[in-house]
Amino acid sequence: MNKIRFGVLGCSRISERSMMPAILNSEYAELKIIGSRSHEKGKEFCKKFNCEKHASYEEVVESDDIDAVYISLPIGLHEEWVLKAAEAGKHILCEKSSTTSYASALKMVEASQRNKVRLMEAFMFRFHPQHKKISELIHNEILGNVFSFNGSYGFPPVSSTDIRYNASLGGGVLNETGCYPIYASRLVMNEEPLGAICNLYKDNDKQVDVKGHLSLFFNSDKVAHISFSFEHYYQANYKIWGTKGIAELKRAYAIPPNMPSTIFLNSNDTNSQINVEPSDHFLLMINAFCKEVLGIEGNYNFENDLLIQAKIMQLARKSNMEKKIAYMDELSHD
Repeated sequence: MNKIRFGVLGCSRISERSMMPAILNSEYAELKIIGSRSHEKGKEFCKKFNCEKHASYEEVVESDDIDAVYISLPIGLHEEWVLKAAEAGKHILCEKSSTTSYASALKMVEASQRNKVRLMEAFMFRFHPQHKKISELIHNEILGNVFSFNGSYGFPPVSSTDIRYNASLGGGVLNETGCYPIYASRLVMNEEPLGAICNLYKDNDKQVDVKGHLSLFFNSDKVAHISFSFEHYYQANYKIWGTKGIAELKRAYAIPPNMPSTIFLNSNDTNSQINVEPSDHFLLMINAFCKEVLGIEGNYNFENDLLIQAKIMQLARKSNMEKKIAYMDELSHD
């Protein structure tokens, strides 16, 4: 097997705009089946992406013609289809957030391990080379000892009928948007937080959180301050403050494949910029996933990565619900 044969569950915007093209452009992947609840939508996607077959979700996961599924469904449906795909012996690339609770994430990982398949949460942005440059700055102590991470991700309101406002489908800003800077803070801090304080603000009509703030506390007085919103001017950034300098990315999470990026560096009384060439982080993610499954590479623990992210998301929910600081060592599997 020299290519991973993919079945796709869901004809979402991110699937159409970014993931389908990435699968088609990858030397390690092959698009075989598109699954959709709508016959017409599935037919439309097949025509657009030159795929021979469209089917129901059930038919995709049971197909002998695929090795892996890419799940691009509402967050509230992820657990169901991850479990079904795992039981069918398919490797799984699941959109973020992976699910709505830490307990659910544990079920998903246990199912994948029991069935000897791989499970990865699709945080594509982490594969963009600008974050590797940031890691090098930290590793080489250009910024000194890191003290704080400040990250924001948000945009103006979308249509009131958008699934991101549907609580029963796992909508809400923490699951949809807050997860990005949370993950970025993990890349920077390279450790789990000790505790968190989170405030989520719910829209009374939509009954989901539409904006929020989160602070994560780490060893050695390190902290991550994170803001996220469905109601404000677009931002997708983070800034790292250390004893010797500051590094900032102004387009950290959603960056088009043809857009160059810039790291703004203030260090030792000098201001400089590190320019990073355009890169398709969706393609880099697909390649990384496929190479792990194919055994070309073997150093990325997808499943543990998903569990750590799910724990921190649960920590935020716990703090918001209890209206106090929540500590990691008190976190249950609920």
